[in-house]
Amino acid sequence: MIYKVFYQETTERSPRREQTQTMYISIDAEQELEGRIKARKLVEEKTNYNIEFIELLSEKHLEYEKETGVFSLTEL
Repeated sequence: MIYKVFYQETTERSPRREQTQTMYISIDAEQELEGRIKARKLVEEKTNYNIEFIELLSEKHLEYEKETGVFSLTEL
């Protein structure tokens, strides 16, 4: 499953919508909720990012992200 993680680069400042960034990570999970939990844990362990939201990408959404050229899996 591919998850799109919306985050701020630091937890030391208040979040600003204009500074929200995204990353795409692949998580091996049987259910969506399990994948979200694993994704959050992985990002929190490996970075100092302030996670705003995590969403599972549907096949159509994933295809769109690939077509726009911004899609790249992040290795943590």
